[in-house]
This record gives sequence, structure tokens and C-alpha cells, in this order.
Amino acid sequence: MADSENSRTLSSVTRRTLLTGTTAATVAWPFGYGAGATTAPVGNAICDPALELWRAWKVACLNTAALGEKQQGLEAQLVNTVGFPCAEVHLPEKDTTLAIWWQGEIGNHFGDDFAFADIRAKAEADLAAHQARWDAEDERIGYSAAMQAERIAADREQELMDALTVTPATTLAGVAGKLNAVMRESEFFGECTDFPWSLVRSALDDIVRIARHGRAA
Repeated sequence: MADSENSRTLSSVTRRTLLTGTTAATVAWPFGYGAGATTAPVGNAICDPALELWRAWKVACLNTAALGEKQQGLEAQLVNTVGFPCAEVHLPEKDTTLAIWWQGEIGNHFGDDFAFADIRAKAEADLAAHQARWDAEDERIGYSAAMQAERIAADREQELMDALTVTPATTLAGVAGKLNAVMRESEFFGECTDFPWSLVRSALDDIVRIARHGRAA
């Protein structure tokens, strides 16, 4: 479980990097959707529901990433202080030591063989004691609470993406927001250099260029 949770956290940090460092053309969009805007290409950008959803989604992404980074830091602190719950079992006849990470492994290794009753009991006790130390430190520093907060934020982010997917855009800015969301998600999940991502990126650049030229005119 620890590995899967850590992977989720690392993904969130990766997402924050993408949001702050890539597809940067949208940071200075020439679309007029602010309070003092004088241009609104193809409709009223101030009232474009798709654009508003995109802006909310972008904030949600950053929030998820920030919470993920916090959770990752707390996990590192927890691992350094207590270590992942584990019991070490020495097998004299094989002159080897087994690392037991969860209770089910004990049964897998030793079953109900009476000859291993003492070893099995010690492994169970050691693993339970280590888990108790982990749980106590977890509660003290708020690791599980931070992990839950990240899950909630990620769910909110997904809800906004789902809403953006089915909400018609009424402006070029809204269309650009949708394309930007597609590009960011594709970058998050992997390489986006091949078709159709190169064409999507080109279309986004076209929309930004057209809007910029329209404002200049």
C-alpha cells in the first residue's frame, strides 16, 4: 500500500511541475475576460461557462499538487522516523532472514505448521508493534489526514474536468481552455509528441494567435 500511495503523491508533484512549467502560452493569453477587458472574441468571455470551469480546474490542479507535495513530505518524515511497518524473521535452518511487510505474508510463509508456531507468533507481534508505532506517528503529524485531503482535492479536480468536457464553450478563450486542459492531461499521463497531440497543440497555438491578432487590430 505504501508504494501505491507514494506513486500517487509523486504524480501530484509531477502535475504541479506541468502546471507551472509547460504549455506556458496560456499564461499570457490575449483573451479579454478580466474586469477591465475590452475584447471578447466570439461571444462574451466574461460569461463563458467553459472558460470559468477551465479556470476553476486549473486552480484545483494546483491545489491537488500542493496537497500531494505536503503528503509526500509527511510520508518521507514518517518513513525516516519510524520506517514502513515490517518484521524480520530469521530462519536458522536456511541461515536467512525474511522481511515480512503484511500479516498475510506470515501465513504464506509458515501456514499452520506447528514447527513454526513460535516464529509465526513473534513475527505477528513484531509486525503489530511496528504498525502501532507507525499509526501513532501518523496521527501525530497528520499524514493520513493529508492523504485524505489530497484525495478529496483530486476528486474535485476530476469533477471539474468532467464538467468542462460536457460544457459548450461560447468564446475562443473557452475553446482554448478546453484544448489546454487536454494538453496538460496528456502531458501528465505520458508523452504527447505524436498524433493527435501535435495537431491539438497546433490548434491551440492557432487560437491564441488569432485572438492576439484580433486584439491588435
